Amino acid sequence: MLNRFFKRPSGWQAALFAATMMFGGAASHAQEALDVTDPEVVEAFVDGVVVPNMKAYHSPSGVVAVMKGGEVIFKKGYGYIDVEKHIPVDPDTSMFRPGSISKLFTWFSVMQQVEKGKLDLDTDVNQYLKTFQVADTYPGQPVTLRDIMTHTAGFEDGGIGYLIIDDPDRIIPLAESLKTHQPARVNPPGTHTAYSNWGTALAGLIVANVSGVEFNQYVQENIFDVLGMTRSSFVEPLPPELDKNMAKVYKYEAGKYIETNYEIVSNFGPAGAAAVTATDMLLFARAILNGGEYNGKRILKAETLQQMIDEGFAHDPRVRGMGLGFIKRRFGPDGLDNFGHDGGTTKFLSHFGMSKKYDLVVFSSFNGPGNGPVHQAFVKGFYDEFFPQDIPVITPPADFADRAAKYAGTYNSYRGNFTQIEALARGLGGMKVVPMPDNTLLIGETRYVEVEKNLFREVNDYGRVAFQEDENGAITGFVIDGMGVMQLYKAPFYQTTSFISILVGFAVLMFVSVFVRLGYQWSTYRALPKAEKQAFQASVLVASLNILFMVLAGIGVSAGFPALMYELPFIIKFSLVFSSLAALAGLYHLYQAVQVWRAGLYGSVWARVRFSLVTLAAVSMAWFYYYWNLIGFQYFS
Repeated sequence: MLNRFFKRPSGWQAALFAATMMFGGAASHAQEALDVTDPEVVEAFVDGVVVPNMKAYHSPSGVVAVMKGGEVIFKKGYGYIDVEKHIPVDPDTSMFRPGSISKLFTWFSVMQQVEKGKLDLDTDVNQYLKTFQVADTYPGQPVTLRDIMTHTAGFEDGGIGYLIIDDPDRIIPLAESLKTHQPARVNPPGTHTAYSNWGTALAGLIVANVSGVEFNQYVQENIFDVLGMTRSSFVEPLPPELDKNMAKVYKYEAGKYIETNYEIVSNFGPAGAAAVTATDMLLFARAILNGGEYNGKRILKAETLQQMIDEGFAHDPRVRGMGLGFIKRRFGPDGLDNFGHDGGTTKFLSHFGMSKKYDLVVFSSFNGPGNGPVHQAFVKGFYDEFFPQDIPVITPPADFADRAAKYAGTYNSYRGNFTQIEALARGLGGMKVVPMPDNTLLIGETRYVEVEKNLFREVNDYGRVAFQEDENGAITGFVIDGMGVMQLYKAPFYQTTSFISILVGFAVLMFVSVFVRLGYQWSTYRALPKAEKQAFQASVLVASLNILFMVLAGIGVSAGFPALMYELPFIIKFSLVFSSLAALAGLYHLYQAVQVWRAGLYGSVWARVRFSLVTLAAVSMAWFYYYWNLIGFQYFS
């Protein structure tokens, strides 16, 4: 449910080197592949990457499974599903949370209903809804299931305080949850990719509506039971017979694992509520690679499954985009054509990748606060070592400097919030693109070289980025090859971290100076004439309200990401009282500034300028609160 960029941690190369040296020396990364059909080679590689990273980053449990040609090459659990009792991970029985990989079961359910003629991919989804309707934001441009499956429906994203919860008492019916938490449509359908958990959950509700079977039961009867996936479920909390095998979730504090509550996604269940074993995921994969059938049981027709792989959406044909629900990944050589899905909750990160040409399946899931580095090291490392591709040296075009400037800027993701307090995360999470002296582009922390018009490749790797431009040739955004669920747009200056930092920093400086001046000029303040004292009091008021908001909001945010996901802290809600009052106080301060200049108060131009700087800070913050939805109570409770 939570997408993250793949970044290779610096610590995994040594372990990988040790694993590969055990089998014939250090082969050239681009010339010689490790043998994926040799269980000993696969185990040596996986152990060499996973074991040290799990230990270093405090991941208590993990599982990896590799299948090729319908045969299980490797399947192994790491760590413990129960740290206190030292119960080891068993890939056959231990259950992990695959996060957004759950969406694949939703998409298969949709396509099953398409096969039955109960759903049409290009029909307005409102025709399938009973208790609410998707807002008609763009008349004549309805949202369809095709839009939802390719994440181009145009919904804003969100989830703070309600997407994932840890209290079963907060579970509500799916239809009620989707009605209550309906996101705004911020783009016309079919124009921009923006990952949407709400959209996927809506697709699951539609399946339930047209089939007459509650979603969890539908998946159980039409996919899990058919394929013999006996240890997979969307039910939350898990039934006791399954819960005993669930990998417990922990945080790591003061050198100790501390158990935390089971993550609950039921209110958006079709988007990520599944719990599965590695063995069950291999059964699902066998059906996918076998044209929708396994062991004589069919979950989709072969042509329907191929449609899900072939059809979809891409912003540029030179980079991989979305299938109908499948993410097309940029791993290995072009012929690998990796597809599948990744998934993340606040405690699990998982990968599910397949290749029809190589008849290959890779599934992994890692748990705990350190799951990110383990997941990132294993996934890309596996494909690089077992399915390497040549990375030819590319000389940057000599004339690139002439056009490099048009790419420069900060790019924010369309997968973001636009109408609630979460929107600020968009402004604080952009990716910078900087032209470099050697005729490359620095995108984030990676250098890219131009290979075609608006297409760039990593200097030392095979990752690619494709930029989009408007009819005038101006760059409007870019997409990352293999990250088809997300498009980034070129952000205006006021949506960048740099601008926000300068604005807030200036405001804090001005507001603190008000109190400093009040402290060392207390006797002078008490002797001020009425009009000047009233103006000074306006400064104290606006500074107090703004600083109160910042302090209270800062305390709320300091609770950390998981806590914010589970429930929006009351202190953040309370802080919004002060941002709203601060905005009003800013307008009042502006009025006082006019009076100060009109009446020539404070006796000097410098004193009036100083007062006006506080006004500028106050009004700027009022705009800031308004623009980022911090006035009023704009959040889902």
